[in-house]
Amino acid sequence: MTKTILLATTAMLLTGGAAAAQTAPAPAPQAEAAQQGVLIFTPDFFAEQRPNTALDMVSRVPGFSVSDGSGSRGFEGSVGNILINGARPASKNDTGSNVLSRTLATQVERIELIRGGAPGIDMQGYSVVVNVILKTENTRQSILTLNGFVFEGGRDSGAGSYQFTAREGARTWGFTLSDGVSISDANGVGPVIRTDANGNVIRQEDYFNDSFGGGQSIRGNYASPLLGGKIDLTARYGLNDYHNVSLQTAADVRRENLYDEDGDGGEVGAVYTRPLSSRLSMETRLIHEWNTFESESTSRTRLGGVDSPEQLFQADGEASESILRGLLRFERSPALTFEGGAEVAYNMLEVDQAFTVGGTPVPLPSASVKVEETRGEAFGKATWRVRPELTLEGGLRLETSTISQSGDAEQEKSFFFAKPRFLATWTPMANNQVRLRFEREVGQLDFGDFAASADLDDENVLGGNADLEPEQRWISELIYERRFWGDGIVSVGLRHDEITDAIDVIPLDMGLSAVGNIGDGTLDQLALNVALPMDKFGMSGGMFRFRNTWNHTEVTDPTTGDIRPISNVRASQAVISLEQDITSWKLQWGVNYIPLLGQKGFDPDQTSGWRGHNYFEAWTEYKPTETLSVRFQVNLWNDFDVERTVYADRTPARPIAFVEHRYIDPRTFYQVRLRKTF
Repeated sequence: MTKTILLATTAMLLTGGAAAAQTAPAPAPQAEAAQQGVLIFTPDFFAEQRPNTALDMVSRVPGFSVSDGSGSRGFEGSVGNILINGARPASKNDTGSNVLSRTLATQVERIELIRGGAPGIDMQGYSVVVNVILKTENTRQSILTLNGFVFEGGRDSGAGSYQFTAREGARTWGFTLSDGVSISDANGVGPVIRTDANGNVIRQEDYFNDSFGGGQSIRGNYASPLLGGKIDLTARYGLNDYHNVSLQTAADVRRENLYDEDGDGGEVGAVYTRPLSSRLSMETRLIHEWNTFESESTSRTRLGGVDSPEQLFQADGEASESILRGLLRFERSPALTFEGGAEVAYNMLEVDQAFTVGGTPVPLPSASVKVEETRGEAFGKATWRVRPELTLEGGLRLETSTISQSGDAEQEKSFFFAKPRFLATWTPMANNQVRLRFEREVGQLDFGDFAASADLDDENVLGGNADLEPEQRWISELIYERRFWGDGIVSVGLRHDEITDAIDVIPLDMGLSAVGNIGDGTLDQLALNVALPMDKFGMSGGMFRFRNTWNHTEVTDPTTGDIRPISNVRASQAVISLEQDITSWKLQWGVNYIPLLGQKGFDPDQTSGWRGHNYFEAWTEYKPTETLSVRFQVNLWNDFDVERTVYADRTPARPIAFVEHRYIDPRTFYQVRLRKTF
C-alpha cells in the first residue's frame, strides 16, 4: 500500500530519441452489435503496452479512470467501477483494482467498457464501468512485486507483496502477502513566517516535516461452483501504523509536534450468485469488517530555555461494519432488465479521547462516545434499451436509518430518504455519445465527526457534534463524449448540485469548533477530458492527455454570514500528460505535469489552506520479457505555501490576529518497482 498526502503518484521521463521508434497502431475497439453503449477491447488492443496484469490493461482503456469507490458505509453506492465476470468482489476492501492486480494479463479474454448502463450490469451509480471477462482454464500464477522509495534528505523505505492464484475451470483460490508503506509527497523543509494584521513579522522559524508508516497483511480468496450457483469468499487480517513529526526551530525556540497511530483490522466477505431460471437470477452478499486503533498527538514548546506546558491528545477505539444484501435480477427480454433488492447494515464506532495541557485535563464535547447506526435500504431499477442507440435507466432507493449515541452524548435520531435516479444514454452516431443523469444522493456521516479530534500542529482542537445530519444533493449532469482516431477521446461534462445540510465546520462554545451542517449550498462543475493519439504528429505510439475539473461552490459561512466556497473543494487542478509505447525497445515512458494545485478550508477561528505550483512526475517502464517489468519514477515540484489566517475573535468582522505562511520545499523522491510474474 502506498499513500500520499497531496497527490497520488503515477508516471517517468525518458531521454530524447524515443519518438523515432516505430510502432504499429492498436486495433480500434469494437462496438457490441446490439448496443453501441458497450465497447469491446480484446487483448490485441493492448499488445503494444505489453501488460503484465489485468490492471495494466484496464488502466489503458480510453475514456476510463479506475475508481475503487468512496469506501463509505454500506455497499449500495459505495463500491467501485470495476466488475470481473459481471460481478464485484466479495469485499469492499478487496477492490476491483486489487483483484485485477493479481490477475495476469494472459487470463483476460476481453474487456467491456459499458457507458450509460446495459442489461444485467449493476452500474452502482456510475455512468461508465468496465467488465473484465476472464478465461476459464487451469493455471497456477504468482506475482512478486518489490518497491523502493528514496527521498532526497529524507527517510527511505521499501515495500513488497506476493500474490498466488490457482484456477481449475470455474474454481479459483489464492492468497496475498503484503508488506506496505505509507509515504507523503508533502514532506520537506522551509521557513515559517508569522505576521500581524499590519504585515509586521512577529515570528520567523525553520520548519521540518516528515511522515512515514506502513502495514502488513494477509488475504485469502476462494471461489467455486455451489448448488447450481457460485460462491466467492475472501478474508483479510492486517496491522498498520503511521507516524508524523513536525518541528519549528529558531534561536532559543523549539516547537515539536508528534503524531503516532497503531492499529489492526480485518474483514470477511461472501457473495453467492445463482440463476433461478433462464431469465431470473439472484445475488446474496455478506460482509463484516472491523478495526481497532490507538493514537497520540503531542505538542511541546520551549522558548528561551523554558518549557511550556505539554499538550497531549489521546484516542483509542474500535469500529465495525456488517452488511447483508440481496438482489434479484429479471431479464424480461434482451433489451429490458428489472432489478430489486434490499440491504441492511450495522455500523459502530466506540472511542475514548482525552486532552490535557500540562497534565491538567481539558473537557471536550463528546470526548468518549459510542455511535451506532442501523440502516436499511430497499431498491429497484429498470434498464431499457429502447433502440440500439438509446438506453434508459431508472431507479429508486428508499433508505431508513437510526443513529444512536451513548457516553458523553446521549441521543438518537432517525432518518428517511428517497433517492431516485434517472440516466439516459444516447449514441446518435458511431463514436458520439450523450449521457444525461438526474439523481438524489445522500452522503454518509463520518462517525469520527461525532467525537472530538485535534490538529495540534495548527493549534486547533475540534469538539464532537452530536447533531450531525447527512448531506443531501440533487444532481443534474450532462456529458458529451466523442471518440476518434482509434483510442482518441474528448469528453465534456456539466454538472449542477443543489445541496441541503452542507457539511463544513461550525462554531461551538468554549472557543471550540466542530464538523457540522451549515445550511444549503450549490456546486457548479465543468469537467474536460482529452486523449489525443500522437501518431499523426510524428510520435508513433504516443498519447497526449489533458484533464481538469473546474468546481465553483457556494455556501453561507455560519460565523460571518458571508457567501464563500465549501471547505476543501479544489477549484481546479489540471493534469497534462504525455506518454509513449515503444514496442521495439520493450518499454513505455511518460510525464505528468500539474501547473497549479491547492485547496482552502474555513473554520470559525481561522482560514487555512495550501497552494503549490509545477508538480512534475516522470516514469519509464522496461519489460524485457512478458513476465518481468522494471519501473523507475521521479516526483518533484516547486515550493508550496501553507497559509493560515487566524482571527482575534468570532465577531462578523473577524479582525486578524496574525497570518502565518509555511513555505515548504518538498523532497524529491524516486521509486523503483520490480514485478515478476510466473
